[in-house]
Amino acid sequence: MDAVRMDVLRTPEDRFAGLPDFPYDPVYRADLPGFEGLRMALIDEGPRDAPVFLCLHGQPSWSYLYRRMIPPFLASGARVVAPDLFGFGRSDKPVDPGFYSFSRHRAALLALIAALDLRAITLVVQDWGGLIGLTLPMSEPSRHARLLVMNTMLAGGETPLSDGFLAWRAWAAANPDMAVGRLLRRSCPHLTPAEAAAYDAPYPDAAHKEGVRRFPQLVPDRPDADGAALSRQAMAFLKRDWRGRSFMAIGGADPVLGEPVMQALRATIRGCPEPLILPEAGHFVQEWGDQVAAAALAAFDDRSVKF
Repeated sequence: MDAVRMDVLRTPEDRFAGLPDFPYDPVYRADLPGFEGLRMALIDEGPRDAPVFLCLHGQPSWSYLYRRMIPPFLASGARVVAPDLFGFGRSDKPVDPGFYSFSRHRAALLALIAALDLRAITLVVQDWGGLIGLTLPMSEPSRHARLLVMNTMLAGGETPLSDGFLAWRAWAAANPDMAVGRLLRRSCPHLTPAEAAAYDAPYPDAAHKEGVRRFPQLVPDRPDADGAALSRQAMAFLKRDWRGRSFMAIGGADPVLGEPVMQALRATIRGCPEPLILPEAGHFVQEWGDQVAAAALAAFDDRSVKF
């Protein structure tokens, strides 16, 4: 086993034994340029030369969130890549709060895309997966073919953050040992106890939750905040220069990033059609992901992507 850096925690593998409906063996990369020695975990399934569904999770979840969407994506003949951001899932968890920044996590995703040489990407995003992920296509437009966007936003720091988000950020700050599984089950009441426990698996104690704690505080809330300028550039790119296809699904029961926020985001994505609205779905739309994946695949029709 490769050595673990002293300033990094690594969740024991036995914490991930018997995850419900998640039979995928993780791939580990500890060679990403600029992140040498830090181990990123990802799911990488399907043909290497097929179009890619790149599935980016948010806070406080991890790639387990995509377990209902991975099977239909694979059945379409695609490749699915679902990384765990540093600080989440099976990936290494730096203990220094200063490690966690918008720019650093974006750089890690760009490094992963380059290392795997991903092309014909359908970018599948929600929550922080979208805050960061929607800034990726402008860096290498030729790699990106489609967007599948769920409850998320871009934050350029020029518009005040919603009261709902500010309340969430305050709650997260007041609960540094956030009970992740309990939170997911409150938002997704159909989760079984075993599924809720799977969301807790990466975090055996509060020390493993530095990323979980930090992310709500990192949303750009002023024009000079880290990531704000990138987000404004991404809005301009998506509105003016995006040439790929788009599909949007909205969890209508989300009090923070629900339909009003998503309709505003839709207006910034060139050619984005009317969204699929799931009235009963909350913030973690992927927990209704079999419906979303089926609708997105039907709307896209895989014959539309030929590389």
